[in-house]
Amino acid sequence: MKGSEVRVEIESKWFGDFQALKNVEFTIKKGEFFSLLGPSGCGKTTLLRMIAGFEEPTKGAIYVDGENVVPLPPNKRPVNTVFQNYALFPHLSVYENVAFPLRLRKDDDKTIKEKVKKYLGMVHLLGHENKKPNQLSGGMKQRVAIARALISEPSVLLLDEPLSALDAKLRQSLLMDLDLLHDQVGITFIYVTHDQSEALSVSDRVAVMSEGRVLQIGSPFEIYEKPADAFVAKFIGETNLMTGWITKKDGDYYTIDSENIGLIQVTSDRHNWTIGQQVVHAIRPEKISITKEKPQDLPPDFNTLHGKVFESIYSGFQSKFYVDPDGPEHLQFKVYKQHENFLERGPDIKWQDEVYLNWDADDGYIVEAVAE
Repeated sequence: MKGSEVRVEIESKWFGDFQALKNVEFTIKKGEFFSLLGPSGCGKTTLLRMIAGFEEPTKGAIYVDGENVVPLPPNKRPVNTVFQNYALFPHLSVYENVAFPLRLRKDDDKTIKEKVKKYLGMVHLLGHENKKPNQLSGGMKQRVAIARALISEPSVLLLDEPLSALDAKLRQSLLMDLDLLHDQVGITFIYVTHDQSEALSVSDRVAVMSEGRVLQIGSPFEIYEKPADAFVAKFIGETNLMTGWITKKDGDYYTIDSENIGLIQVTSDRHNWTIGQQVVHAIRPEKISITKEKPQDLPPDFNTLHGKVFESIYSGFQSKFYVDPDGPEHLQFKVYKQHENFLERGPDIKWQDEVYLNWDADDGYIVEAVAE
């Protein structure tokens, strides 16, 4: 494995009287594609800049392969950074932009030519060597920036929201290219983004951050299917959150008297929740089945609700339904239904239809206790 292990042990980072990071501690494995995910202002870019050497922790250390790199300037660390705004030299050609780190290092012309060709080939820019940055699209500029960052062969590549300035289709295409590029070069990638789909698509592991803290680290599957708390559940994709009191426990299965909608069965294997405890529980919209007819012969561990559609949105491959279940107060349920077959007359469920929702107890989960 070519990449380096990165160990972060940041007790605090202060900017004046504002604490940007609080007790951030984790290890990124060699060759891992690791994402820092969170909303604007959560501290993810500050953390990336500290790994790069552009900021220093107020208290703490950052280790690359066991060496504390905090005392080292950026150019002495085995890392390179790809910035959101490309940071290309406008007066230099694509070739010279990519060659720049090697010219600083005083490599010979033959080595430079071979390496520039190699890395421009990796980012699919052969044939564009003589163009200036103002002749390139946004996606091509970012490819140049990536090739320039890789050409000096760092052991860690830092990517600070590199796709945020691009349109949606181009982002998805370049994201897949980044994933393939990571497999080719085999070094450690640390990727900062606020886009959940980007992080889930390409990461080996994801760290979800909020207000300067890391709330959960895990694989995309773990983060999505077993969020550590309500914030992670809401931030990663869409979900339906409800509050209620635990009335029964049977192994990993719990019955919750949920506010407004009655008894709901859920599962949780992460905590030993207790009867009488008030908790927040959730169900993802795509896990819920929606029908106009009352389902028959469901297993006993299935939940069923009756309600009315107060909004429906057709999105081509799926329809999104917003359902108001029967109950004393308005409660919005989000339900997503995939269109697996040709719809000759459009979606069969429409606005104001009465519907039934059902889902397996295994698909609902407890995310956190309600603070007393």
